[in-house]
Amino acid sequence: MDIQEQKNADSYLLQVKGRLDTTTAPELESKIKEVARKTKHLILNLSEIEYISSAGLRVVLQAHKIMASNHAKMSVQNPSDFCKQVLEATGMDAVLSII
Repeated sequence: MDIQEQKNADSYLLQVKGRLDTTTAPELESKIKEVARKTKHLILNLSEIEYISSAGLRVVLQAHKIMASNHAKMSVQNPSDFCKQVLEATGMDAVLSII
């Protein structure tokens, strides 16, 4: 997995590429915790996610909860087809802001 980051005036974008699974989820979790307090809008671009496991879903949901507890916003941007299917199958598409 590869994570690229881009800070804008009012948001922080994390572009995540590859597999988001048990092995790689801790890396994304750490990065989210690092940047969450630096912004009012965290954007996770998941357009290049090849695979997402339950561990990956947990990290995405945790990011949503962290940002909400900070009175901030978290959005999932352009999820890959596989990722979108998993979000829909689990009902997380109704909980998360998907842009």
